[in-house]
Amino acid sequence: MTIRRFLLALSLAVSPAALSAAPVPKEKLLVPPANADHFVIVSQAGKHGDEWRWTLPDGSRAYRESILLRGLIFEVDEVAKLDANGNVVSRVIRGVTPSGDAAETYSLSGNTANWKSPVDEGHSDQAEGKYYFSSGGTFSGSDVAIKALLEKGPSGLDLLPSGHGAMTASRNLKVSGPGGDKTIQLYFINGIGQQPQPIWLNLDKSLFGSVGGLGFMPAGYEKNLDAMQAAQDAAIAAMAPATARKFLTPAARRPILFRNVKLYDADQQRFLTGQNVVVRAGRIVSVGTALPKLAAGARVIDGTGKTLLPGLWDSHMHMSDDFGALNELALGVTSFRNPGGTIELAQSQKRRRLNGTLLAPEGFTSVIVDKAGPLAAQGSIAVKSLADTLAAVRKIKAAGMTGVKFYTSMDPAWIPPAAKLAHQLGLHVHGHIPAGMRTLDAVNAGYDEITHIYFATMQAMPADVVAKSNTTLRMMGPGMYFKDVDFNAEPMKSTIATLAKRKIVVDPTLVVVESVLTNEAGKISPAYTSYVGTVPPAVERGFRAGGLPLPDGVTRDQVTKSFDHMVDYVGVLRKAGVPIVAGTDGQGMELLHELELYVKGGMTPAEALYTATLGPAKNVKADRRTGSIAVGKEADLLLVDGDVEADVGNLRHVDKVVLDGALLDGAALRKEAGYNGMPK
Repeated sequence: MTIRRFLLALSLAVSPAALSAAPVPKEKLLVPPANADHFVIVSQAGKHGDEWRWTLPDGSRAYRESILLRGLIFEVDEVAKLDANGNVVSRVIRGVTPSGDAAETYSLSGNTANWKSPVDEGHSDQAEGKYYFSSGGTFSGSDVAIKALLEKGPSGLDLLPSGHGAMTASRNLKVSGPGGDKTIQLYFINGIGQQPQPIWLNLDKSLFGSVGGLGFMPAGYEKNLDAMQAAQDAAIAAMAPATARKFLTPAARRPILFRNVKLYDADQQRFLTGQNVVVRAGRIVSVGTALPKLAAGARVIDGTGKTLLPGLWDSHMHMSDDFGALNELALGVTSFRNPGGTIELAQSQKRRRLNGTLLAPEGFTSVIVDKAGPLAAQGSIAVKSLADTLAAVRKIKAAGMTGVKFYTSMDPAWIPPAAKLAHQLGLHVHGHIPAGMRTLDAVNAGYDEITHIYFATMQAMPADVVAKSNTTLRMMGPGMYFKDVDFNAEPMKSTIATLAKRKIVVDPTLVVVESVLTNEAGKISPAYTSYVGTVPPAVERGFRAGGLPLPDGVTRDQVTKSFDHMVDYVGVLRKAGVPIVAGTDGQGMELLHELELYVKGGMTPAEALYTATLGPAKNVKADRRTGSIAVGKEADLLLVDGDVEADVGNLRHVDKVVLDGALLDGAALRKEAGYNGMPK
């Protein structure tokens, strides 16, 4: 089953786990025949890969995938053998992913099933009637699972290793291609992820494709990508008003008194005890130790033993749909910065949020600009010249977005004039650093912000790493070499001083580096340990994904030391006066671990919290109206159980969220977002 694999491929930090054995090389994988069904993997930036599907002489279904995604390589084949009733009795996945061996096996004999994947292995003596949900494989390999789910109808199907899935039908769409015009239908798979997962089928119920960050569809139908995405977004948007009505009630907008809370004062980066805070008409109207006179009908919330904070910010969340927005809100995030999203979704979410039909944090969206070619970022505006680049900047401004994000394959010569234009138009300039450029080259070219801590290390990296930083070397290079870098010696001494003097913001996403460099297959990533038992089994299985395979002669201990040094680096940058903003580049639930890493690197909890409250508000020039608890500011607040000053991890214990003055219950938000309890 490949729905989970599809979700992983959408992540900007792809990290499927690797087994210890060497993967089957590309040359020994299956070769599709000339009459195989041909699919393509595409995005708005262009084509990223191919897949083929065919039937073997013994009746088994075969699949072959070849993808190059921003330097990440997938070369995988898959064979599924079915019995006379269409049940999968064996499945074999082979090949290589960006993180190593894709090897996975499943077998069914009678009522007994056995499986082994890159993240786990297991056995069931009660497998009859259940479907094995693989951790990897190809996109097109999901066709068998779709057939099995559809046959069960609304009641759904039990899954292995665990869980339950079902499919529901949505809207139709007409598409055109070399096979002629056809009508396809959108379905949603429930029970696999925290929220329904979209998939497109032909009217005969066979797999057509899927969209969302990456598109998968029959070759020749690529021109339908935007229409499919728009129809899918509209179908998801149609679900949103019901959720908004459930939470954004007149009662939720009554005045509120938070009584006797411990308050995080982001303006002074300190905690204050015994505070009383009043919210009325969407604004903070009173803060202090005095108990004010309340309006009739006001709600009083006892804050004893709790901490009240500004609503959190996730400064690196690639928002792909409304479900992701709801998930962020359930985690206490009331504002996010999308450093690379679609203009259409950003405009739609802003409009619907303002008219009260979408329950979501406030979003601030940048758009990715990258040079056209095989390593172009998915979803980017792909440019071929300086003129194209300047036109892209103007398009981003005209669309009402807040920033432009340049990427790793950009021509360095195009950055200075494009950044100059962006600044003239009032846009924020940030991003990955193009291959061939070092950290200070980007700063001198006009960057206001460096995205990912590994790009903030590029000043000290060897020339061969800098030259190929649009491949996985952007992470593995710092993983190999940064442990030996001296912050008090050149070139880092001048780099740190320059970043501080010019107030260049750094968006570290340490959680991404940790997952890529230090995680071992089969072990739960530290970012997710608190969420075990609160999410669907397939999501939790993904928590066990491992890191990138290491080059010969490099050990996990060595790259872990480099990662630990990057944790220290963030602390050093902050102490020097470099603005830090916390983001996840993941599912959102990683944000609290990001802050824990900042504390590990030397920040106090109050300093770490600034990177997820007032700091990011200043970064997008919204700090005059939000980001801290102050009279007159918008009422975006978070109430958590426990003392956050004593343990930043208590931020996971969301009790209440106040969004634009509306009081939302944390437990109800978690349930709506697909969690079945409060994280540990």
